[in-house]
Amino acid sequence: MTLDGAMADRREGEKGFSLVEALLAAMLSLVVAAAVFALMQPSNGLFASGLESADMQQRLRVAEGTLARSLMAAGAGVYAGRQSGPLVMYVPPVLPFREGARGGDPIGTFASDRITILSVAATTAQTVLSQPLAPGDLTFSPAGADDGGCGVGDPMCGFSPNAQVLVFDESGHYDLFTITAVNGGIAHLSLNRASNTMTTSYPAGSKVVEVESHTYYLKTDVAARSGQLMHYDGSNNPDVPIVDNVVGLRFEYDGDSQPPTMTRPLDDVSSPQTTYGAPPRSVSPPFAAGENCLFVNDGSPTPAPRLPALGNGSRSMVPLPPAQLTDGPWCPDDANPNRWDADLLRIRRIGVTLRVQAAVAALRGPAGALFANPGTSSGGSRFVPDLEIRFQISPRNLNPGR
Repeated sequence: MTLDGAMADRREGEKGFSLVEALLAAMLSLVVAAAVFALMQPSNGLFASGLESADMQQRLRVAEGTLARSLMAAGAGVYAGRQSGPLVMYVPPVLPFREGARGGDPIGTFASDRITILSVAATTAQTVLSQPLAPGDLTFSPAGADDGGCGVGDPMCGFSPNAQVLVFDESGHYDLFTITAVNGGIAHLSLNRASNTMTTSYPAGSKVVEVESHTYYLKTDVAARSGQLMHYDGSNNPDVPIVDNVVGLRFEYDGDSQPPTMTRPLDDVSSPQTTYGAPPRSVSPPFAAGENCLFVNDGSPTPAPRLPALGNGSRSMVPLPPAQLTDGPWCPDDANPNRWDADLLRIRRIGVTLRVQAAVAALRGPAGALFANPGTSSGGSRFVPDLEIRFQISPRNLNPGR
């Protein structure tokens, strides 16, 4: 066989693919590629949903931790000098509304999605007024020598500018202030109330302490279908966001079924004179001698409770619905612009419900039991339902004697 003939036979045996074979090969390649992508797509969804679930849990932990810390300190009171003890012995430390210099709620408000918590700061700033504090002169000088709460060489007893202070007496009157300046041993105050009107005059000897005020509430953005857990400190400072994409916040209250009672006769001024709340030590109109918003003069050495017993009469806690906390009797009296419902002193346990959602709408489905706000997810691995937690806090300082 010649060389030319051999090469011709070789070329005849090396024919390429036909058009049909090429199309079939391309089709098989597409099927395989589609199968690979189909397998990869759920893993992408699982990766995105896993990251979002972890982020939601972290946001829930931050929100729960922030609220729990403030609630655990609720009612922490004076530890030096006069009127020592938890705040609940004189004023309500937990308020189901916003209180402060900006955007304070009206008297008699009950809001399930916001709360104000008061506690005396863990500082040396605890003393009594050396002179009356009157509406026309918002200044005070500490009387450390009369109260035993000041450090040596500290004429201001630890009080400094921008600190918030609580002034209260033994009749249920209280007001919150911010120290605007300190000059020559005198502190200048601004009232932390939206009306900016003070009507109570506090006599010399009234307690003045540095206080922490924490208001938490849910700020809802309807257009963005989202919300934020917000914090406000009661002063003129701006509100601060704590956690984003919070879509549910609810506070519930359980309280003491027994009303405050006298534990000592009126003429025995040693503390404590009551199980909680202020005793009727002085005449404060419109109440007669031996009476105040909590007690009625029944002619005995220990005035009778003005509030009724709740529940079945046992010592068990009872739910405190909104009506119970907004119908009076009012302390220190019905006419006071800073009055408060006497039943607020009963609060012993606070229940908190928090709910967060996925930040990405593509991971949320239709609104319903799983989603407070709708999204665009069609289900499967891209469904990340809202997370909700409920917990209860019983602050030690709200439970004296329990």
